[in-house]
Amino acid sequence: MPYVAPEVVQRVKQIDLLTYLKNYEPYELVHFSGNVYTTRSHDSLKISNGKWMWWSRGIGGRSALDYLIKVRGYDFVQAVQMIAEQAAIQPPVSIPAEKKTEKKLILPKPYRYQTYAVSYLQNRGIDMEIIRFCLKTHRLYESENYHNVVFVGMDESGTPRYAALRGISSDFLGEASGSDKNYSFCIPAEEKCRAVHLFESAIDLLSYATERKLDGKNWREEHLLSLAGVYQPAKEIEKSKVPAALTRFLKEHPEVDRVVFHLDNDRTGRLATQAIRTVLPKKYQTRDEPPKQGNDCNDSLCIRLGIRQTKREKRHRGRDFER
Repeated sequence: MPYVAPEVVQRVKQIDLLTYLKNYEPYELVHFSGNVYTTRSHDSLKISNGKWMWWSRGIGGRSALDYLIKVRGYDFVQAVQMIAEQAAIQPPVSIPAEKKTEKKLILPKPYRYQTYAVSYLQNRGIDMEIIRFCLKTHRLYESENYHNVVFVGMDESGTPRYAALRGISSDFLGEASGSDKNYSFCIPAEEKCRAVHLFESAIDLLSYATERKLDGKNWREEHLLSLAGVYQPAKEIEKSKVPAALTRFLKEHPEVDRVVFHLDNDRTGRLATQAIRTVLPKKYQTRDEPPKQGNDCNDSLCIRLGIRQTKREKRHRGRDFER
């Protein structure tokens, strides 16, 4: 196996992806907006603030080395040598850190019809009344490009601040550029109430609302809040942080004193529930109500309705198209 000196590896690790592409592959770099860049080969790979994230694959990193290994498929030694050789021929000119600007949400352009999005949600068991409510309040719509379902999170004034994207004909999951995780997808209660229910995703939230309606209950009676994806607790649970969306919500709704968890039945969901319950201030009562059947709330709803379950890859296999 070729030997690479530790000091060479250390220098290579210090080169971020934006610097690497600007110096050695400028033809591959595309300016997206503000201080955000993408690449010609993968338009869901976004680079900003010294980090990069390939949203359609759910993987990311900081350095050019990470990129060559995780995206280009080089092994570690090959990637180190490739960067080191180019740096030896032409030392990279560092890209000065750009000032952080206020996040500006760039929503995908809406499609003139919502047919595919509505059909997709109905096939997942979501009640039509709930779908219509979300369409009317602009909480969801179908995008023109790729025909993804777009789930919109808003601030108290109704201004969109976050958008989760979900593929209709693929397992694509992503977020619109400029999304602020403090404002994830939410359906607030019709009137003031003291409880908020937590979910990993918008689909799970809508599934729970549908089950409430099936049980003859008012699905607008209590606050429903998604956490913009899987929550990752710290290695030492007591050092975990309360999710940004929940922190913001509790601050804006001081009357709320009960938090009900409906996170997934897998190990990740159970650990997340334990961590958040541990670090929430003691003034909040908490209750864990995982899905009664299946892995998540949508599984539970589909099983209840007798909808045939298909294997849903939530990561990066079996895509109908590349992003």
